Amino acid sequence: MKAVTVDHGTAASAVAPQPRPGRGELLIQVCAAGLMTTELSWYPTSHRKTGELRFGAVPSHEFSGVVSAVGEDAGTLGVGQAVFGMNDWYSDGAMAEYCIAPFYALAPKPARLSHIEAASVPISALTAWQGLFDHARLQPGERVLVHGGAGSVGVFAIQLARLHGAHVIATASARNLDFVSNLGAEQVIDYHASRFEDCAQQMDVVFDTVGGETLERSWSVLKPGGRMVTVASTAEGSTDPRVQKAFFIVEPSQKQLVEVAGLLDSGQLRTFVDTVIPLSEAPAAYAGLVHRQGRGKLVVSIVNQDSERKENYDS
Repeated sequence: MKAVTVDHGTAASAVAPQPRPGRGELLIQVCAAGLMTTELSWYPTSHRKTGELRFGAVPSHEFSGVVSAVGEDAGTLGVGQAVFGMNDWYSDGAMAEYCIAPFYALAPKPARLSHIEAASVPISALTAWQGLFDHARLQPGERVLVHGGAGSVGVFAIQLARLHGAHVIATASARNLDFVSNLGAEQVIDYHASRFEDCAQQMDVVFDTVGGETLERSWSVLKPGGRMVTVASTAEGSTDPRVQKAFFIVEPSQKQLVEVAGLLDSGQLRTFVDTVIPLSEAPAAYAGLVHRQGRGKLVVSIVNQDSERKENYDS
C-alpha cells in the first residue's frame, strides 16, 4: 500500500505492507488523515515502547475512513461503516491507505462532515475536551484564557468552553482576530501588539497550546486556585513541577468522540480545515514546505470516498 514513513526525522513516500487487525482492532481504509509537522520529532516516532530505536514508522494518528476488516472482540463497528478516530502513538499511523486502530478509539463519523473534515477533529477535539473538562475541571461562569485560539486545538477549546458557559479570552495573530472572535471568544488579544498579561488577569483556567515563554508568562495571570493546562511539546520534558502537573497527552476515548460527533452534527460545534493536500505532498508538508492559512488542521486526502464540501475550509 502507499504510505509515508519516517527515518532519522525525515518523512518520505514509501510502499508498506497492508496491516491486519488483531484482537480488539479494526482495519481502516483511510480516506483522510490529520497532519502535524511536529510529529517527526516525537519520541514514539523514533522509538518503540521498549526504548529501542524505531525506523520506518508511519506517522499521523488521527483519521477518517471506512472499516475494512474487524478483529476478534472488536466492539460493534462493522465492515463498511464510516468512522473517525485515532490510534496509539507507538503504532503505525494513518498516513497510508490503511491503518489499524483499537475499537475504543473509534466512533461513527459525524454524518454532516466529509471525511476530510472529520479527519481534522479527533486529536484536536479530544485534546480540548480533556484539557478543559478532565484536567482543568472547568465550571460554568469561569474565566478561561486560550493561547493559540486559531490553531487546531484552540478552535475547539474556545467553542467547548463557551458551550460550557465559560467566559473566554484568546490570543491570536492580527489576521485571525475576527475569526477567533466568531468562534465565541469574548476578547481576543493580538499577541504581537499587546502583552496578554496586561489584558487578562484573575483567570480560572489557562489553556496553553504554545509553550515556551508564553507558558512561563501565563502563571502570573492565574487567580489563586487557578489551573494551568498545557499540550505544548516544549513542556513535556520540563523539570518544573508546575509544568509537569499542567502537561498532558490526549488519550483515545470512544465516549468523548461520540459526544463530539453529536455536537458537530447538531451544528453546535464546527471544525476548520486549514489546507488539504494529496498523500504525495505529505513529505513536503512535514518539512514545512506547504503554505498554510494558520487556521485549524492540515489534512491529507488519501482515498476519496465522498464528495468533499469546502464551506468550512476558508472560514
